[in-house]
Amino acid sequence: MLSRQTPARGLEYFEMIIRPAKCLRGEIALPGDKSISHRAAMLAALAEGETRVQNYASSADCRSTLDCLRQLGVEIDQTGNEVVVRGVGRTGLKAATETLDCGNSGTTMRLMAGVLAGQPFDTALTGDDSLRRRPMRRVIEPLERMGARIESNEGRAPLRIRGSSSLRPIEYELPVASAQIKSCVLLAGLNADGETIVVEPVATRDHTERMLRVFGADLQAFLPADTAEGVRLTIQGPGHLRSPGAFVVPCDVSAAAFFIVAAGCLDRSEIRMPGVGVNPTRSGIIETARLLGVEVHTTDEQEVSGEPSATISVRGPLRQQTRNEIRGGLVANLIDELPILAVLGTQLEFGLEVHDAAELRVKETDRISAVVENLRRMGATVEEFDDGFRVERSRLNGARVDSFGDHRIAMAFAVAGILAEEGETEIDGADCAAVSFPNFFEVLENVVVYE
Repeated sequence: MLSRQTPARGLEYFEMIIRPAKCLRGEIALPGDKSISHRAAMLAALAEGETRVQNYASSADCRSTLDCLRQLGVEIDQTGNEVVVRGVGRTGLKAATETLDCGNSGTTMRLMAGVLAGQPFDTALTGDDSLRRRPMRRVIEPLERMGARIESNEGRAPLRIRGSSSLRPIEYELPVASAQIKSCVLLAGLNADGETIVVEPVATRDHTERMLRVFGADLQAFLPADTAEGVRLTIQGPGHLRSPGAFVVPCDVSAAAFFIVAAGCLDRSEIRMPGVGVNPTRSGIIETARLLGVEVHTTDEQEVSGEPSATISVRGPLRQQTRNEIRGGLVANLIDELPILAVLGTQLEFGLEVHDAAELRVKETDRISAVVENLRRMGATVEEFDDGFRVERSRLNGARVDSFGDHRIAMAFAVAGILAEEGETEIDGADCAAVSFPNFFEVLENVVVYE
């Protein structure tokens, strides 16, 4: 595996060339969970007292969150993967003198929108070309109902948020299953006068709820007696957050997914990944991989800072699968892992079919289209649907593929290149993997066995 610089596109742009491998072996140190890192930094900033966030994600996205908080007057020191945040309290943020740049991070923009809606000053938020194409009306609508005023480019960034220190509490039913929208409204609810209620039709990742409790917020969750009803979350405002002193971020299970698939598909593979977050609303990849024939084990389970973690071990080769379809409520739990599961589908006797995943079309790129196009370039038989795809068991051959500027597409097709039966795979724009996993290719190279 090697990189090849392409100066015509700039020094940061490069292709990655991947060779087929025999197996994966070794222990892997994964980065801190990106979703949890964003939230830990924001809540630490809004809390009273100093918080030491350990194992903070090294991704470009999470750096964007820290940069935005610094511009809002929060003192933050970083040494390696430890971030020290000196909280300013719920009302202590200061107006930024410049537009906040969220980079490629939708989480930063959507969650910061919730924070800033309750501040008595105006803030402008922007991002890179990809982020400026992503839908923001889904957070604009509830925040305006609460009393903020938001200007946008036809529902997309850049956003100008005219906040209010006296937001109205609302009851809001999520139009789509989205932890980002849910978190945005709950964070705004900290600055509302009364009880803000969020109803989600399908349970999504609950990192925000867990963390709000760790920081002392008055938040309650009500599970429906009738399965046709949604989960109701209530937060009492104005909220008062207190630093827990230290907060430990588990390793990212979404990052683990690439190695679960790569090792699970290759004979004689044996890898171990300690300290991985296994939150039930995020770890659907583990049980789904098992059902699809991957030998995955979890040990050393514990709970730290409100989040469960465990050591994940994987062995190849694939075993008999018991399902080959993903749809319905399971999709929200697996939304980030669907590109790599599409690659897994090429190795399964009955292939893999995915539905109810239209949300993939409004990620960093249209991930359904990107997955289908790249798999076809590698010789796979794939059918594209409006809300998903069907992948047949296929022989993969090395080919030139495109990351489309999307970190999960770049990493998924690095795994596809390893699983190819012959030929090298060239990933165009592989540098975008740094958005979530800066040293992904180095870590992968350290555990790949070629002979």
